[in-house]
Amino acid sequence: MNAAPLPLFFTENIATVGQEIVLSEETSRHLSQVLRMQTGEQIELTNGQGVSMLAELTVSHKRSSVVKVFQSKIAEHPERKIIVGISPLKNTGRFEWFLEKATELGIFAIQPLICKRTEKLHFRADRFRNIMLSAMLQSRQYFLPHLYEPLKPDQFKTESGSYCLIAHCGEGEKRIISEITLPKTGVVYMLIGPEGDFTEEETLLFIEKGFQPVSLGNTRLRTETAGVVSAALLTHSH
Repeated sequence: MNAAPLPLFFTENIATVGQEIVLSEETSRHLSQVLRMQTGEQIELTNGQGVSMLAELTVSHKRSSVVKVFQSKIAEHPERKIIVGISPLKNTGRFEWFLEKATELGIFAIQPLICKRTEKLHFRADRFRNIMLSAMLQSRQYFLPHLYEPLKPDQFKTESGSYCLIAHCGEGEKRIISEITLPKTGVVYMLIGPEGDFTEEETLLFIEKGFQPVSLGNTRLRTETAGVVSAALLTHSH
């Protein structure tokens, strides 16, 4: 019978084997008051950039617990990096749901797009990051997706040699996303428009930048649903 995995927590501090780390107040409180962990018990830590550290609790305190690292390693990042460009939503809760699910699926980055039909949104970067951190830990991953600053379509740039896709509801020939064979390595971009879709001018702009139009299926999806469907298909494509 397999042992239960150790509790996984986030830390911005990195230590080598034998060194100690003072945990944040939030993590310390969770360890001491929620999990009621005692000195000598073990946890796992990650910095969200691939580092995994196994550590033993040496000081249990509700504000400043201390752990000693006894093992450290680097996790492998998927060779295919999925970047979803998506318009924020007027309903912040729906956008936060997308951030959570996209993180659980293990995408590389999220690029918010401020399109002509994007509703005004107060971009709460700190709150969004905390939601993504929680999703990363819950799904036991070691890489936190990058959340870039919002850009307008004409500011959007892609990495050289990347594979670029755009889902839109307008007319024109489109490939079925589930039938596309993706490169095994490199960056894959997927663009999702706002409620009301990209304007025709925006779609043409992205196509001129090298984006291939794709269809996500026979039904019209909400923005956040389209984002999650795209992330799932692209991360699990062979």
